[in-house]
Amino acid sequence: MDFKGKRVLIMGLGTIGKGLKDALFFYDKGAIVTVTDLKTENELENSIEELKNKNIKLHLGGHIEKDFVENDIIVRNPAIPEDSKFLQIARNNKRKIIMDDSYATTLTDAKIIGITGTRGKTTTATLIYEILKHAGFDVYLSGNIRGTATLPLLDRLNKNSYLVLELSSWQLEGFRDEKISPQYSAITNIYRDHLNRYKSMDDYVDDKKCIYKFQDKNGVLFINKDKKDKYFYEFEKQAKSKIVYYSKNDFKNYNTNLIGKHNLENIACARKIALEIGVSENIIKEAISNFRGVEFRLEKVNEINKIIFINDSASTSPDAGIMALNSFDKKVLLLAGGATKNLPLDNFADTILKKAKKIALLKGEDSLKLKELIDKKDKDLVLGIYDNFERAVYDLYKIANENDIILLSPGCASFGLFVNEFDRGNQFNQIVNKIKNETK
Repeated sequence: MDFKGKRVLIMGLGTIGKGLKDALFFYDKGAIVTVTDLKTENELENSIEELKNKNIKLHLGGHIEKDFVENDIIVRNPAIPEDSKFLQIARNNKRKIIMDDSYATTLTDAKIIGITGTRGKTTTATLIYEILKHAGFDVYLSGNIRGTATLPLLDRLNKNSYLVLELSSWQLEGFRDEKISPQYSAITNIYRDHLNRYKSMDDYVDDKKCIYKFQDKNGVLFINKDKKDKYFYEFEKQAKSKIVYYSKNDFKNYNTNLIGKHNLENIACARKIALEIGVSENIIKEAISNFRGVEFRLEKVNEINKIIFINDSASTSPDAGIMALNSFDKKVLLLAGGATKNLPLDNFADTILKKAKKIALLKGEDSLKLKELIDKKDKDLVLGIYDNFERAVYDLYKIANENDIILLSPGCASFGLFVNEFDRGNQFNQIVNKIKNETK
């Protein structure tokens, strides 16, 4: 924890908080901090605002090779691929490369709960945090949660604390490098994702496996027994730790505010972890009944003239879009599409044909593919491909009837029209609020 005088490079300030918080953490510890990002000063305006009046160097709009030679520690943003030529420069010069969550884990005696999976990890991680908090534990939530960073929590953590981390496959690369896994680890499910970054599904899943790869017999791995695919059996075979299975059929008579049957699996996972830690069933039931869900995940934004607006902007893969559509027992007015992740779209298109009354597609490569697939069977279903998000929402609202649902569940990446999926979700909420104000 002695970083005084150390030269630290934050590689990727980003727009969701982690890079910013890490920069401030090292600055407060007396390190000599430099921030580098491919984004420009204008694109990072909000993050940079908080660095003003601090002696932190900013190298924006591109990376400078000498930064990766002259700094002692490189803090890598998870979005930066490990084959980056700048990271290779740092390796060649024997610089220490770390990632926020994994490195923090090596510096604390707190009990770590790690949640990964393709879908459901944010809801599950947040729910287990809420359960433990309701039970009176000293508990913290971080990882792949917007606005969080783990290193700054180190001053608050102790051996009696619990740290819940939502971990993406990219963040788990850091755990692989540190050769460490959380004491309690859970895998919610595995679906196709991020094939624009990984060469194959097996490569993607190999990073996911780092959630348990370095556990010993004192660790616990929680596996969803409702997902018995080939990866399920690999997890079973490879784990050296205790395995605890969970299922959506494990419990009954639980009240929940969460939309969609898939959320029963997330509840089952959080419940089983809490029981393993020692939380009573009654406390768990109370916490689940009070849990309102996580923003941008089938979040009910508003109801206007008996038309319900649902924000599922975190749906960034076709499988997520399918889950969202199947969460409703009637057809919806759908906002979908966007940039590609190189994932198959056929099943998503088929589900749209069954579950959507009309669809407005958001400009992007995958929208062109979706329109082509949908038009083969129904040329009237697609309203159009929109480069104006507000117009798309308004056009769906104009044709909506009482008790209709307008669902934003893109099933695609957000890049192009939006900064990220959070920007997309925020814009949707703002548009809905504008409609609400216009109807008063």
